[in-house]
Amino acid sequence: MSDCCSNPPPEKDTDRQILRRSLLKLTPPPQVSSCRAPETPAEDSCCGGGKKGRPDFLLWGSLAAFLAGVAVHFLMPAAPAWLHVFGHTCYELLSRAWWGLLIGIVAVAVIGRLPRELVAAVLGRGGSFSGLLRAVGAGVLLDLCNHGILMVGMSLYKRGASLGQTLAFLIASPWNSLSLTLILAALIGWGWMFLFIFLSMLVALITGWIADRLVDAGKIPANPNAVALPTGYRIGPAITGVLCSLKPGTQNYLRLAREGMTGSKMVLRWIFFGFVLTGLIRAFVPDASFQQYFGPTIAGLFLTLLATTLIEVCSEGSSPIAADLLTRAHAPGNAFVFLMAGAATDYTEILSLRETTRSWKATLALPLISTPQVLLIGWLIHRFGGA
Repeated sequence: MSDCCSNPPPEKDTDRQILRRSLLKLTPPPQVSSCRAPETPAEDSCCGGGKKGRPDFLLWGSLAAFLAGVAVHFLMPAAPAWLHVFGHTCYELLSRAWWGLLIGIVAVAVIGRLPRELVAAVLGRGGSFSGLLRAVGAGVLLDLCNHGILMVGMSLYKRGASLGQTLAFLIASPWNSLSLTLILAALIGWGWMFLFIFLSMLVALITGWIADRLVDAGKIPANPNAVALPTGYRIGPAITGVLCSLKPGTQNYLRLAREGMTGSKMVLRWIFFGFVLTGLIRAFVPDASFQQYFGPTIAGLFLTLLATTLIEVCSEGSSPIAADLLTRAHAPGNAFVFLMAGAATDYTEILSLRETTRSWKATLALPLISTPQVLLIGWLIHRFGGA
């Protein structure tokens, strides 16, 4: 007789329970429809202008000052000289950069719909030389001004591009678009134009390679958004899913516009701040004070670096100024420094990188690695290239 205090023997599974467990093991997990609009990610703290519910004073203050300058240009033709220059500068920057900003906002919204695995598959493995080549090629081919490129570059980092790929993309992009390349060729000739493009791509590759090596060595934090491609990952279905998420429709377009503006706020605040600062510099610092020091000398190179760091020049404006340095100042090295140092030391890019990467080490890698190369190449052009 069995002990009444002992545990009863386990009941045998019925045939139905066994069959049910077998089916659960064989049934794959439910697939999410690729055409479903992706959920809007929670807004990063870097994009929200501080604490939640707190207005972004830098964004709205800079935008208000910038729009006030544009209003001065149209409504106060008899304004004081400094105010007239400030207003004209704001209007000039708006007329040159509006299309790049608009396309950049759209690109941010579209890139936000891209799976991180797709970005990794298109750009290649982070830290690899082929991945850097793809990033440089994308920067050269993408026809945007430097402000639009900046928004795209920050979005690529958020989608998993390595730090080296992001820096290479930013350095290769600002003036290397097709339209600006043709403008530059018309201003300085095809020979100088091709030389400048080759040298800029070289700087971008070296900078990206060094940055990735520093990440591998643990000197710079890696991109926390990076993902590893799953085995057998296919690009085609992923692209189909993205296209489905971009299907026409008023609600979807409004959602895209909202996502683009939300993702761009972090960069827009520094762009408008840069516009206002540029207007103030031009209003109170005469151009002649800069031009007389831009000769083909070591001092001229460093002063060019200082000027292009302080003066926010859109890519459309950088080509004519660089051409003027080459043809009138007879300083081709200064022209190259002016074109390149804007991407290497521009405070808009520095501050945007800081808020995106959340690391000063990753941010300062851009100017510390690329600027010595730019200055060395500028000096070599003066030494061996002639005027």
